Amino acid sequence: MTEPRRALITGIAGQDGSYLAELLLSKGYEVHGIIRRSSSFTTGRIDHLYQEPHQEHSKLFVHFGDLADGQCLTNLVQEIQPDEIYNLAAQSHVRISFDMPLYTHDITGAGALRILEAARQLNKTKPVRVYQASSSEMFGDVLETPQTEATPFRPCSPYACAKVFAFHQTVNYREAYGLFACNGILFNHESPRRGEQFVTRKITRAAGRIREGLQEKLYLGNLEAKRDWGYAKEYVEAMWLMLQHDDPNDFVIATGETHSIREFLDIAFESVGLNWHDYVEIDPQYYRPTEVNLLLGDASKAKDILGWEPQMTFRSLAQLMAESDLQLAVNERLVRENSNTLT
Repeated sequence: MTEPRRALITGIAGQDGSYLAELLLSKGYEVHGIIRRSSSFTTGRIDHLYQEPHQEHSKLFVHFGDLADGQCLTNLVQEIQPDEIYNLAAQSHVRISFDMPLYTHDITGAGALRILEAARQLNKTKPVRVYQASSSEMFGDVLETPQTEATPFRPCSPYACAKVFAFHQTVNYREAYGLFACNGILFNHESPRRGEQFVTRKITRAAGRIREGLQEKLYLGNLEAKRDWGYAKEYVEAMWLMLQHDDPNDFVIATGETHSIREFLDIAFESVGLNWHDYVEIDPQYYRPTEVNLLLGDASKAKDILGWEPQMTFRSLAQLMAESDLQLAVNERLVRENSNTLT
């Protein structure tokens, strides 16, 4: 009986990490994840993976670690001996990166370099393949539309600058050391598991809570910003496909459509029977010091080489998230009402 393939995922407790863990477990992998030790545990996205009956022949292991600690990462990689490493961890909030630029660089930029160096050491004795989560934010103030793998980077935030650093280090380790390392330049990808501080989830969460009388207003920044939004569950499949290909390469993953935050508001509030104009107010604090107004990806290379194409439409994605968050709001209201009854 052959040993199952072994994968290591940084950021396993996040949106992408949880979907990727599900995918790999379904394919028979032994999955190891790294989470940070903190005052509160946020493993809700992966807790169900410990009980899934159809996963009985697969294994999920979680380790404490941090992208700021290179020795810890090297020790874990040597201990786990993974066949594949997916570096998904980052300080990934663009607006917050302006307030925490050094931390963002250390985790999002230098953290990726620490993973690459740990992989290089392992690769001396055991072949390992590395996926680096790159970002469409690297294109910044874009020089051409749509953006492809050949489009120059013009980062407009500390987060984007850190991702550009990580991108080039990944290419450098591939070319200098022969490491099988790929960059996935993923455009915005959302789901009901998206963090509530990100604009799409902030919108759908508010829509549900307003519908259930738990919130009165939603405060946002630039409603005209346009993004290429896809479904995170589909995007993690592209990550996996990159590491199954014969040759390491870099790929744009996107839908090829762009939509504004205003359009997302329309669908999300319509899905819960509300008109967002009655509840949304603009707050200047949510504007970025430098704004990226338009991102639109061309994923033709991924289609031609990997056979990957997006399936879920923008409208279906916004509706899925709104309906999921409406149910959360209903549950929240019921808990509150029961609590009030008991007191």
